[in-house]
Amino acid sequence: MRRSSAEEDYWNPDRQLKAAEIDAVRELTYVTVKLHGDPKKTKRLRPPEPIPRPGVEKRRNSRVIRFGGRHGSGAEQLATVFGGRATTP
Repeated sequence: MRRSSAEEDYWNPDRQLKAAEIDAVRELTYVTVKLHGDPKKTKRLRPPEPIPRPGVEKRRNSRVIRFGGRHGSGAEQLATVFGGRATTP
């Protein structure tokens, strides 16, 4: 017989589905505000963190590619990710 923790028992399939629905709504709200909002006001807006679940690790932003601004066009970073070389237009 498998023994599970109270936290694992709490996260039944119905609760997992509800958490996924909530995460999806939060992500869509973020995208809508980011796309249709004033860029000056939404500049620092970050995507929402998903609801923590057992067995799921937090997201890491270790390979974030930045475009424009003080970071440049991002062509060099994209080239390293995709294994090619950057070309200038």
